[in-house]
This record gives sequence, structure tokens and C-alpha cells, in this order.
Amino acid sequence: MTKLLVLLIGVIIIGFILWWFFGKHQVASAEAAVTNDRQSVDIEVKGGYSPENVVLKQGVPAVLNFTRKDASTCLDRVVFSDFGINQELPKNQLETIKIDTSKPGEYEWACGMDMFHGKLIIK
Repeated sequence: MTKLLVLLIGVIIIGFILWWFFGKHQVASAEAAVTNDRQSVDIEVKGGYSPENVVLKQGVPAVLNFTRKDASTCLDRVVFSDFGINQELPKNQLETIKIDTSKPGEYEWACGMDMFHGKLIIK
């Protein structure tokens, strides 16, 4: 009976781990509104990025406003490797990052440890 209980608990834990890493999770998305020929999106950094997906209009100057509320050192930087950006995010401070929107496409961003990710879509 004990072996069966241990086996059942093990299967449940494995199922949870598979769901956690490979399951479909709801992702927050935001599309920037264009105002006075500029666009911006506010992103909260707290246990990840919210919104995680950001849509920008091509050719319109854009900024992403990051506010880190998480004390984790993993999230103290944001890296846009396609744009050559590796920006520090001080805790509880607004940090503005200018984005080049001249080329359409999908671009990834990540924390300094590459554990948390986001996607920038320019169309």
C-alpha cells in the first residue's frame, strides 16, 4: 500500500512539473496606442513581465516603460539582444527603453539570467 501511495504522489508531481514548464498558460498582451506620433507601453516586472507580449506599430517611435516591483536579482536587468539593449531596472523606479520600430518582426526579450521572457511584435 505504501509503494502504491508513493507511486501515485510521484506521478502527480511529475504531471505538475510537466504542466508548469510545458503547459499552455495565459499570457498578458498589450497593443500600444499611438498618441501624437508616439507609442508607449507600461510593463510591470513582478515575478515576470506583465504584459508579456507587446505589439507596436512599425515606423512610429516607441518606448517601453518598465517598473520593477520584484526584489529578485534575476529581474534586475532586461535584455533585448536583437537591439543590443542590456538595461538595468532599479527597483520601484520607472525605466524607459526606446525601441527601434523601423523593421517589422518578432523580437524576444529576457531577464539577465534568461529565465523570464517577453515578446515584442512590430507590425
